[in-house]
Amino acid sequence: MSRRDQIRMSPEDVQTFFAAQKVINVATMSPNGRPHVAPLWYYPHAGGVATWTYGSSQKAANLRRLAEATVLIEDGDSYETLRGVSMETDVQLITDTAEVTQMGITLMQRYAGAKSGDPATDELAAFIAGQAPKRIGLIFTPTKLVTWDHRKLGGTY
Repeated sequence: MSRRDQIRMSPEDVQTFFAAQKVINVATMSPNGRPHVAPLWYYPHAGGVATWTYGSSQKAANLRRLAEATVLIEDGDSYETLRGVSMETDVQLITDTAEVTQMGITLMQRYAGAKSGDPATDELAAFIAGQAPKRIGLIFTPTKLVTWDHRKLGGTY
């Protein structure tokens, strides 16, 4: 078995990893042909991830031009603990304010420690409703995944 095969994550490992991590790094293509990379909070969504961003942001402008991105989620402080997922993705831009509002609520509840499906507080719903018209939702659907989990090597290299 190759070293690459030894460190590959299973689909279940990937979903568990998505649920445990907090930040994605999203690379889009700038007009000058160079990558634009930005960190974002996210939530797991349909085998990929979803988030929102300001509609006037550089990443939004880049995605309107080319609705593709590379997304990196990684963890680990030393070689033997490195793990991550790099995804080439198609990106769906959501502009419907009601959908963006729901995405914002899902996102903020995740970072507040609420369980998926918990009702939003009136205060949170009002805050998100004020933010949603300025934002767009982003759904990243993987077209290619590369994964690694060096912990599977058991400290040997």
